Order: sequence, then C-alpha cells, then structure tokens
Amino acid sequence: MKQLNTTYLAQKSEGKLIGDEVIITGIFNILKDAGKGDVVVRHWIDETGVLMAADKGASCIVTQDARGDSIELAKKVGLPLILVEKIELVNAFAITWAIETFAPNTLRIVITGTNGKSTTTHMIYRILQEAGFTTHTNTDSESEFNTLIDPMVAKQIAEFQKEMDALVLEVSEVQGWEDRNMTDHAFLMTNAIKPNVVVLTNVALDHIGLVNTIEEASEEISGSLRGFSGGQVILNHDDPLIRKMENLVPDSEVTFYGSGTSVEFKKEGIFYKDKLIIPLRKLPFRSSHFIQNTLAAVSTGIALKIDLKIITKAVESYRALKRRFTILKTDPLIIDDFAHNPDGIKATIKSAAELVSGDFHLVCAIRGSRGSSLNKLNAQAVANSIKEIDCNLILTSSEEVVDNANQVKPLEKNIFIEVLQKEGINYTHHNTLTLALKNTLKTAKKNDTILLIGAQGMDPACDVLKDMKCI
Repeated sequence: MKQLNTTYLAQKSEGKLIGDEVIITGIFNILKDAGKGDVVVRHWIDETGVLMAADKGASCIVTQDARGDSIELAKKVGLPLILVEKIELVNAFAITWAIETFAPNTLRIVITGTNGKSTTTHMIYRILQEAGFTTHTNTDSESEFNTLIDPMVAKQIAEFQKEMDALVLEVSEVQGWEDRNMTDHAFLMTNAIKPNVVVLTNVALDHIGLVNTIEEASEEISGSLRGFSGGQVILNHDDPLIRKMENLVPDSEVTFYGSGTSVEFKKEGIFYKDKLIIPLRKLPFRSSHFIQNTLAAVSTGIALKIDLKIITKAVESYRALKRRFTILKTDPLIIDDFAHNPDGIKATIKSAAELVSGDFHLVCAIRGSRGSSLNKLNAQAVANSIKEIDCNLILTSSEEVVDNANQVKPLEKNIFIEVLQKEGINYTHHNTLTLALKNTLKTAKKNDTILLIGAQGMDPACDVLKDMKCI
C-alpha cells in the first residue's frame, strides 16, 4: 500500500484536509488510547479533544463533526484535521490498511446476519484455535467491535502481539443511530476485510428506523456478498432469504447448513453426511436458535477442511458468550439472554419455557432510544410467545442502569404496554431494573424459572443480582 500521509488519507476518506500534509507514522486509534503518530478517528470532536490529540502527539484527526472552534484550534496547534461526510469510509479504509500492513497473509472470515452473529463468530474462533491457528476475533464475552463508527477493528489488528494466522470478524448487518443510516454497512466492512469466507446466519428485523422492512434487512445483509471474490460462502438453508443469496456468488463454493443439508441437526445431535458427529448431550446449547449457530460454525470448519475430531472437540468444550442463555442460578432457575429483537425474543422464550417445572417469570427490559416501531414488534413477540403459557410478565425501563443514549422514552414504554393490553396480557412495570428483579425474586419459588431478556437495559442484571447477594 502507498505510504500513508494526510493527503492520501483525505482522498480515501472522501474528506477535506485542513492543515499540512504530514507522514502518518502510527496506527488508527481512538482518542483515549492514541499515541505518537496515530490517526485519531472520532465521530465528533471539540476543542478539548483537539488539545488531547495534540498533547498525545497524534499525526492528525479525522472527524465527521468538528464542534465549536475545534477547526481553528487545530490550525493554531498545527494538527492536521480531515473533515469527512461519512466516518464509516475512514474506518473501512483503516481496516484495509491494518490488514495489509499487519496481517496480509491471514485467513479471513466474516460473519453477518441479524441473529446469532456473536455466538457463531466466537465458536468459529474456538474451532480455529483448537486447530492450531493463531487467531483474532472482534467478538468476545465483553465486547463486540463490529461497527464502522470507530476504528476498533483496525486498532485491534495493529496491536495484536503475535503473527496472525486467521481473522474471524463479526460484521453488524446494519449500523447508524436515530435517522442516520450507514447505508451499505455490511458491504463496506466486508469489502474492507476482503474475506476468504463469508458466513450468513439469518434475516430478521432488528434495527427499526435504519431498516424498516424484511426486504431492506435482506438487502443490507446481502451486501456482504456484493463483489465477493473469496472461495467459500456458508449459508443457512433454513432461512429462505439467506438461501436465495446463493445466486449472488456463482463463482464461489457455497455450503449450506440446516435441514436437508450435509450438516444438520436431528434429535440425536449434529450429523455430517448422515453420521452423528456431536451427540445431543455434548452440545453446549440445546435451544434451536443456538443450534443453528453451532451448525454454521461446524459447516465453516468442514469447509476449511479442519479435521472433524478437532471441530467436535472445540464445539463440545465451547463456553458461551456472556448473556447467551446463561444460567445464573438454579434455585430458582435464572436464565439471562441478550434476546432483543422479535425473532430472538420468540426463540429464547420458547427455549426457556421448555425448562419450566414450576412457575415461569419473564423479566423484559424495554429497549430505550430505539423508537416505537421496534418496541411494538418486540411487545408483539412477547405477547405471542406467552399467550398459551402461564407466565408472570415483568417489564422494566431500567432507568437507573442505562446511560442517556438508552433511556426508555415515554412513547416507547406506552407502545409496548399498548400492545400487551390489546392482546390481553397481564404485566407489571417497574421503572428500575433493581426493583423489577427484587420483586420477581420475592415471589419466585425454588422450582420456578426466571428468564431475563433485553439488551442495554438488561445487560447489568448479573451485577445487580450480585449486589443484591442473590447469586
């Protein structure tokens, strides 16, 4: 790649360079961690940020939103600033630059779709590790750096301490905030990574407002295959929209997983070419949506010609990511799951209901700052899932544990409750997560099941329960 300087970076980012051309000697970084010679990439920056970047010896700043007198201050301190219209362009370029500079010969695998990306990504990562690959992933139990809002993927690649054999990267299917849709997010990030393998999980509605129909979601996800020149595509045969995407890659080898394929689940476990390779009792997950993720990971390992014994060992010893149908306590049984969109909610409630021996308590965090459309769909998913079962439903706005960006707005709460009332579903609502959990535990008996679902508003539940000395 051409030597990196601010003029070239401005061109690749389709931005305007304000200041001098300088040679970039560092890496792409976030402001907090920036060092001498680094490119600071930040969605917005103000005067304080400019001074911080200058004090750290950064080569330049790239931003979409220069606030206050930050441009004039950057000129004054002699720090080049690149003003862009789309921050995702610089972050996509940063990924390409980091791979070509630090990991040019890696096996690269991209996983995207609406549900199951994180688990599938992490399980593929474990299979490669078991096979002896020195592997990096952007998905772990604490964080999922799968967006183009910041330069975290490029930063992680640049800072990897060993010679890397493989990259297993989760790519968010859509990205943005409020009314700012980063169109073609999956395409931009996949194109930047230039993977050898693309794995697609499913198509469902999640980020309402960024995409508003299942067709729009499918279009964004299929962007990961546009211009794909790698060798392998792994597709979910059980999802008709994913199945159709075979037509987008006529020159690549397509592997299907799911019912009627060479890698499928039957009641005895996971089969490959009609031979049982992982018995049901040895699977890390028993619920149908997680089994789909396991099938995707196993299929990827097989497509990469990894020995079946290695794949089996990696899957059987796999430990789930945080908040993926995690059992926090057994008396009563408390299950914590990240389910936060309609398909995930329905699948998770169904799986939990199968384990119920006593009463069933469902504690659901309403999604804040995600608009009324998604919350309406989520509420309908909850209502449809518990109509036929005896369930104690508890809603929470989690106002004491979420930041300002995730506070539940009155409209979001009202639309959620409206749907439940229309469907004749009884519920209790608590403004705080602490009170919701405390009251649920107060009424639950030892043989009951408590399912915790939701995204940001339920993320701190484990810590809250620990503080309450309940787990």
